Amino acid sequence: MARPRLGRAAVGLALLSTLVAACATGGSTSPAPAGASSATAATIPELKPDQKVSITFESYNLANTGTWKPVIEGLLADFAKEHPNITVKAQPPQSTTAGDFVGSIKTQALAGSPPDVAQITFNALDFAATALSAKPLDTLVGKDTVTANFAGTHPFAPAATTLGDLGGHTYTMPYVFSTPVLWINSTLFKAAGLDPANPPKTWEDVKTAALAIKQKAGKDGVYLDCTTKGSGDWCFQSLVRSNGGQVVSTDRRSLTFADGPAVGAVSMAADLYRSGASPNFSQAQAMDAFTKGNLGMMLETSALQGAFIAGAQSGGWELSAAAEPGFGARPAVPTNSGSGLSIFSNDPAKQRAGWELIKYLTSDHAYTEISSKIGYLPLRTSLVDDPAFLKPWADQHPLIKPNLDQLTRLQPWVSFPGNGYQQITDLMMSAAESAIYQGKDPATAMTDARKQATDLLPKT
Repeated sequence: MARPRLGRAAVGLALLSTLVAACATGGSTSPAPAGASSATAATIPELKPDQKVSITFESYNLANTGTWKPVIEGLLADFAKEHPNITVKAQPPQSTTAGDFVGSIKTQALAGSPPDVAQITFNALDFAATALSAKPLDTLVGKDTVTANFAGTHPFAPAATTLGDLGGHTYTMPYVFSTPVLWINSTLFKAAGLDPANPPKTWEDVKTAALAIKQKAGKDGVYLDCTTKGSGDWCFQSLVRSNGGQVVSTDRRSLTFADGPAVGAVSMAADLYRSGASPNFSQAQAMDAFTKGNLGMMLETSALQGAFIAGAQSGGWELSAAAEPGFGARPAVPTNSGSGLSIFSNDPAKQRAGWELIKYLTSDHAYTEISSKIGYLPLRTSLVDDPAFLKPWADQHPLIKPNLDQLTRLQPWVSFPGNGYQQITDLMMSAAESAIYQGKDPATAMTDARKQATDLLPKT
């Protein structure tokens, strides 16, 4: 999922765990859903200046009473000033199950009243388009208009522009996400005789550093928030890609998470645990340990930047950040967490109002607020070089640099096809967790999970 943020320590860690799970993603080459038009011209009319429209906007960021909610509410207030004819009723997910925020949209859709605009995690892209009837934005407003929204004085990073695409259409406008960042407790590094200015570049380096921290500083070494069912699979997919593989075939017809590269990634994490370099923590326990200065390194989303900054300030330790480590000579392949904004309304006026809201929430102003006050990547990356926007903040917060650098090498975290996408993810991640922390053979565990998950793929 995504996320953070300066000044988030006040948020409960249990809620943080749920929201971290929102770091999921998509982008695929599946055929376009039935009924999707190939039209390039706008099909919904512009709103008249005096035309009053009310829309419902659902966002999982509004479930957080710490930094996220006030930032989004502030942006919605700014939107209302520029669009006094559009009333936005903002709501958090009406129901959640283990971080499955799209399940809330499904429940409302079955009742005949889905939100008009909603924030969807990228791992649910296929499901939202094919089962929940998310509207192709390029059909609603025209491909040129969608392309224009990606452009501007500060255009979107090229790698981000296709993350909401499926079957030749844009079903969700990329909104907020991160890449995996290796967060480092520089104080523990120094206590262990390590140089935080020369962070680990490979997973073997990470193991060496983690064991040094455990032996010389008396603290736990490293935790990868990529290896349990509770973590979701956005970061796990990055580990697999970095080892030369992927979790689903390019044609999306078969699952590949039991192939050698995936098994190798699981084996690496299992070795970290068996050697004592990594503890057997839950996601919430790991976040608590790191914020309190009791964990040397954590591979995690920038969504927790604010909590980590606050923890370092209150605990008297120094925080730094580095790029995701790689496997030997292979460069790491970062995947994205996070979400996009989709339209579910069937009403043309609400669709147009929804598009106006989407444009605003992905504007220069919005990303300046979201990045500086939460910690998400500014998808309009040149904002960090503009004194009128993010440059003053970026100059004071160099922790954003590894995340920005990785955006240039981004590969999409793909969604599994079909309505069973969440069950497939759960099977894959449960298998990885059992191999890493319960001693099961990685190849056997992942192969068994693939056999079960294959039955959940679409039959055609």
